[in-house]
Amino acid sequence: MAQLAPSPPPFGPDDLVWSDPYDIELSWLDANGHLNMAYYHVMFDRTVDLGLAVIGLGDPYRKATNASVFNVETHVVYRREVSAHDKVRVSFQLVGRDAKRLHVFQTMVRTADDELAATSESLFVHVDLSSRRAAPLPPPGAAAADELIARQAGAGMPALAGRRIAPLG
Repeated sequence: MAQLAPSPPPFGPDDLVWSDPYDIELSWLDANGHLNMAYYHVMFDRTVDLGLAVIGLGDPYRKATNASVFNVETHVVYRREVSAHDKVRVSFQLVGRDAKRLHVFQTMVRTADDELAATSESLFVHVDLSSRRAAPLPPPGAAAADELIARQAGAGMPALAGRRIAPLG
């Protein structure tokens, strides 16, 4: 069987988009001595920027077209603590789309032990910045999104995707 060539960054061997390792800054720790939840979001958001760049919907697109992608819903699950001096990597998997929306699933993994630290599942909407209203994805962006979904299909739908918080009681 032929050996596949490694995928060029930012793609990992699983064809997901992966960040470079993030260092945990001491100022990001909370009173419990672990990463404050706001900074999980910072690293997830920075990695979304990588994924959007891959499909041509990043900063240059926004500047050229006066359109952008907004996050409209996110669900984060914290699985393991992230502490001072840890390093983590974050993935970006585009699991679906429709005419105006992108469905993204992300994982955060501690580099020292490959333990899953957190997941983030988000729904993004393409927006015309002039009207501040949802607008269809441009054909090149839609095509690039479809290509990325197909490329990442081998990773499968994440087992933790689609979770929700059920009412207590």
